Amino acid sequence: MAVDTSLMLLDEPFAALDALTRERLQEDLRQVSAQSGRTFIFVTHSVDEAVFLGGRIVVLSKRPGQIVLDQRVDLPRSGVDPDDLRNLPAFTATRSVIAHAVRAAAA
Repeated sequence: MAVDTSLMLLDEPFAALDALTRERLQEDLRQVSAQSGRTFIFVTHSVDEAVFLGGRIVVLSKRPGQIVLDQRVDLPRSGVDPDDLRNLPAFTATRSVIAHAVRAAAA
């Protein structure tokens, strides 16, 4: 984050963290993204994390990896408490769509 680039690639950067630290860093990253306008490509296996952080979520199939879902996320990017955001009906609905696609891609 020290280098001011317009694009950052992150491959499961929070995977080894405890739940509270992981949520705090997700909130920090969401705030940095909203304030800086940077684009983040974030790889995760967590549906909740993808919905919370993503403006667009791409679900890939097993090998050979192909796109099975390319979904825009229309949730507020700022001005909403993170806990309130996670409890919005739109968050729950988006999470359901993504989770279904992930399960179908893993089958």
